[in-house]
Amino acid sequence: MNASLNSRDLLGLGFMTFALFLGAGNIIFPPQVGQLAGNTIWSAALGFLLTGVGLPLLAVVALARIGGGLNTVTQPIGKVAGAVFGTLIYLTIGPLFATPRTATVSYSIGFVPFVGESELALAIYSAVFFLIVMLISLYPGRLLDTVGKLITPILILGLSALAIAAVFWPVGSVTLPSGPYTEHAFAEGFTQGYQTMDALAALVFGIVIIKAISDKGITDTRLLTRYTIIAGLIAAIGLALVYVSLIWLGASSGVLAPNAPTGAPILNAFVNHSFGPLGNLLLALVIVLACLTTAIGLISACGLYFSQLLRISYPKAVVLLSLISMLIANQGLTQLIAIAVPVLLTLYPIAIALVLLCLAMSCWRHPPSVFIPTLGVAALFGLMDGLRAADIGDFLPHWLHALPGASLGLGWVLPVLVTLCLSAGASRFLAPKG
Repeated sequence: MNASLNSRDLLGLGFMTFALFLGAGNIIFPPQVGQLAGNTIWSAALGFLLTGVGLPLLAVVALARIGGGLNTVTQPIGKVAGAVFGTLIYLTIGPLFATPRTATVSYSIGFVPFVGESELALAIYSAVFFLIVMLISLYPGRLLDTVGKLITPILILGLSALAIAAVFWPVGSVTLPSGPYTEHAFAEGFTQGYQTMDALAALVFGIVIIKAISDKGITDTRLLTRYTIIAGLIAAIGLALVYVSLIWLGASSGVLAPNAPTGAPILNAFVNHSFGPLGNLLLALVIVLACLTTAIGLISACGLYFSQLLRISYPKAVVLLSLISMLIANQGLTQLIAIAVPVLLTLYPIAIALVLLCLAMSCWRHPPSVFIPTLGVAALFGLMDGLRAADIGDFLPHWLHALPGASLGLGWVLPVLVTLCLSAGASRFLAPKG
């Protein structure tokens, strides 16, 4: 008789998946989107939800259908190219950007209001934070119980209190949009959704979710696929509710912290206004738990990947990744965000194209002849967008600026679609089914 998950385990799996995704960027960026979008909030929210919820869900579904991790979905482009792309993804959502950011965000929002800003305080906090992350990550088979059934319910209660206050007791009224949101609210919300890094994280978390299911004795491929998709759906619903409430919070209560560089000052001002002295404690609880669960997922996933790539034991990989993340976290939140933007603009076109290609895998008669040119063009145009975002792209040809959406970091869309159509047609012509 095949093993199966009961309703409690399945709900815990969904909660675990939700908690893995709900980290630093998921909380600090939506309020700022709402503040800047003003009365174009719903257009901006739709764009944000597409990249912040839709893409991660599609990625989880793609991984579930293929039945593997990033190594499996990159097989059509070859081992070397797959390893290069995989390493870049894991380094970005791992020790170089996303994982250190979980510590800096939780420190900036959860502890600075109590202890003040100082390099020593950040160093002590990041050391304790990553010690806890490391100890839990050393046992990936227990993530469903420790994260899904223990930590996440507490996190959901805190988020619910914050969301209810934002929706029913807003501080002010929605104002006019500012900056790019004045004319391009949807596109700006779409690219701001990159900052959550969830589409990249989904390519990594898929294997963590599948392992958590298999560790419960599930070996049937169909059940593995079904449970993974259900977990992704539960996580997507939870993320969408969180994003909409936080975007509304920024739009309706952003007057408390005008011209905020991130969503952190908006959140701090709102909880102080709505909950008084207890507000900072509530926010600290939500932020720390959200960032802790994401960091655990990221370190676990990166540990599994790099232990195989570097041929070292999983515990050694976890310890090494935790130490590197702790050191980089001490660079501070603002610096990490500034560096991450060009990297994300480079990698996201590749990740989006990869997910869509995998979802349509049955349509390609010869996958390599479709994957290689399409992802190659996505990488080329993503790199050019990244160079421009880093202000080192003056040497790039001026015609790039004329591409649809180029000013918004979406100039890659048309070239990638054209390449996909041409390569898919050539694939059917050159490699017909016998």
